[in-house]
Amino acid sequence: MSTTALLHSEWIKIRSVRSVIGSLIAVLLVTLAVTVLTSATVGQAEADNADAELLFNAFYALNFGQIAAIGFGATAISSEYLNGAQRISIAAVPRRNRFYVAKLTLVGALALVVGLAASFGAFLMGQMFMGKYAMDLGEPGALRAAFGGGLYLALMALFAAGLTVLLRSAVAVLSLLLPFVLIVSFVVGDVAGGAAQYLPDRAGQLVLHQNPEGSLGPWGGLAVTAAWAVAALLAGWWAIRHRDA
Repeated sequence: MSTTALLHSEWIKIRSVRSVIGSLIAVLLVTLAVTVLTSATVGQAEADNADAELLFNAFYALNFGQIAAIGFGATAISSEYLNGAQRISIAAVPRRNRFYVAKLTLVGALALVVGLAASFGAFLMGQMFMGKYAMDLGEPGALRAAFGGGLYLALMALFAAGLTVLLRSAVAVLSLLLPFVLIVSFVVGDVAGGAAQYLPDRAGQLVLHQNPEGSLGPWGGLAVTAAWAVAALLAGWWAIRHRDA
């Protein structure tokens, strides 16, 4: 099977499973919906606070978009473990490395495209409601934050995908990651201080700040998130090579 045919077959799998394609679409729709809701209701009031960080606040909805991105990464992989689907996939593509790389490449590419659309869309739509506080992409750090936000969503999807290959369960991964990014990360952040910037979500979101605190910087923080994703993908690669289908 050629690489093009392999990627096409993986795309058919993704679009054929409602929970998978639904979670991918939700990355965009949830991010934009939360952006419009928050910007239209409390956007200007929040911006009027003396300590408000307008650029970071513009990407507030990515906190919800990342949940959908994690869901997409997990469900895109877990569908292989239903009804022996992975056995059929490996029978069609005996070289497991090639199968794994193709699948994760497609998951990452789709998450990146939709993530960039969500990030840029959130920024541009949100500013429509900000009145005198509105910014454009020419604002210092704005273009970097919008692009970095899309990369962040893609990396979180890949992080979830790698863990799902390792654990063979979307439920297990979602039960682990969703409480982590919603609750544990903030609790640990209050306790651990500067060490919290090395958590995958905290590090990646540094790119959304105009002047991020700490030693990592915006791209350094995103590199830390990428390292977490690479570690999960390598663990998944080990699992798919050494476990029975």
